[in-house]
Amino acid sequence: MTFNEIPYQRIELGEMKQAMAALKERFRAAVCGEEQFEIHKELYILKDHILTERTLSEIRNSVNTKDEFYDAEESYYNGFEPEFALQLKEYGELMLESPYRDYLEEKIGPVAFKNLELDKKAFSDETRELRKEENDLALSYDKLIASASIPFEGEVYNLSLLRPHLTAVSREHRKKAWKAMEGYFTSVTGEIDDIYDRMVKNRTLQARIMGYEDYRELGYYRMRRNSYDRDMVSRFREEVKKYFVPLSLRIHEERRERIGVGELRIYDNDVFFAKGNPAPVSDPAKILEAGAQMYRELSPETGEFFDFMMKNELFDVLGRKNKRAGGYMTYLPDYKYPFIFANFNGTSSDVDVITHECGHAFQGYLTRNEEIREANDLTMETAEIHSMSMEYFTYGWMDRFFGERAADYLMMHLEDSIIFLPYGCMVDEFQHIVYEKPDMTPKQRKNVWRELEEVYRPWLKYDGDGFFADGGFWQKQGHIFHSPFYYIDYVLASVCAMQFKIKMDKDFDGAWKDYLRLLALSVKRPYEEELRECGLKSPFDEGCIKNIAEGIYGRK
Repeated sequence: MTFNEIPYQRIELGEMKQAMAALKERFRAAVCGEEQFEIHKELYILKDHILTERTLSEIRNSVNTKDEFYDAEESYYNGFEPEFALQLKEYGELMLESPYRDYLEEKIGPVAFKNLELDKKAFSDETRELRKEENDLALSYDKLIASASIPFEGEVYNLSLLRPHLTAVSREHRKKAWKAMEGYFTSVTGEIDDIYDRMVKNRTLQARIMGYEDYRELGYYRMRRNSYDRDMVSRFREEVKKYFVPLSLRIHEERRERIGVGELRIYDNDVFFAKGNPAPVSDPAKILEAGAQMYRELSPETGEFFDFMMKNELFDVLGRKNKRAGGYMTYLPDYKYPFIFANFNGTSSDVDVITHECGHAFQGYLTRNEEIREANDLTMETAEIHSMSMEYFTYGWMDRFFGERAADYLMMHLEDSIIFLPYGCMVDEFQHIVYEKPDMTPKQRKNVWRELEEVYRPWLKYDGDGFFADGGFWQKQGHIFHSPFYYIDYVLASVCAMQFKIKMDKDFDGAWKDYLRLLALSVKRPYEEELRECGLKSPFDEGCIKNIAEGIYGRK
């Protein structure tokens, strides 16, 4: 059936707990590993169904944050999720303590058992109510951002639909648009400060109840950091500062000359050409049609995948009022359906949806029949390689979307990808500082952001005082609120995707085979082992960042 035909039925908390209790009891009573594994496969069915219904609610709330029914369902699941996580943790502990663990680990894989060890450290019955409150605070932030009504030039925009004005050809026009956006954030920054302050204190309290010094350790467990630690991430950020900040400075200077301004200002930050950024030459329907043609030509597998997505109406990409900002790919296990949510707004980001989010969805489609669910239980530093690499693999088809300005798009995309690395590291370092010093005031947090901008984005200038000049830019970044310490995964993945870019420039077919191998591996191996099996270096390897910085940008 198509997505809109899928029925929704709330998963009742009591029924979930009863089903989990029965599975746990039978698992304890099992007399061999084979029997425990058969019971474990029943958990897959139960978990798939719960995640399907929960995800349906989330999507339909994202599509219209004013829908009262799904708004209530999201509030309900904010309390459901901590309970479900605890049930899964208790079940996982039975697996870890099983007398037949060796058999189970052989069937399910050592990475899955390492993740179970992390889950054991990540959740506690004592923090159940705090986690519900944490979820409620994230929902409050989403509602606030989605409800933005920004008057500009006689119209009213939300943040997604204002985007084309923020990158307008006229510098004065985009300056006014940035001021309009700044006015909105100025009006709600007190609310956002309050939400975030309560989030930080909530997460810190959870960590201390569980015996950790602060949330940083707990946050890493919840992100299932099974292959690297904070010290490795810190050294990685230093490498980006050393090699990619200077490269970004060079790119920004070239961009400044190209757009013809004396000094780059915040409202020039996303503009790459004096005649304006390249935009799609087609409407949304034709963008999707061009995407279908592109993926049919790229490979048989991608063609089959995209046709499947279109046939089953698994895109919701048109920008609308009251629609949640941003974009994502998610998955409905009962139907084996990837689903892509986005906000088309007439800019190049519309095409990025067709490449980036489809990279995620393609991996989900390829591995949809994987029996061992844990083998496809992706951590984000791996998942984002799938999406960011697809952006590069589709370079050869950009004329379908941008016409005569395809070369401009490719230049813009590569430059933007490079200058993203310092920004992504800045977001990560900001969060480490915030959770190391949870008692900072809102003003102190904004001061930290401004100080980090001097290190990571020294080219960025503001006009006088105001929300952005005072260090408020981070309040636009939803990941900071929803998923602490997630953002560095984009940077790690981008480093791997850039390696694919360098490889495909020399041998496209070979690079594509390595990419398909990575998608199929999913998380069957440890992170760095998988990278090497697919011909990639780990971002943490000595010299990796230096070599990519020297090899990714050809112009002298």
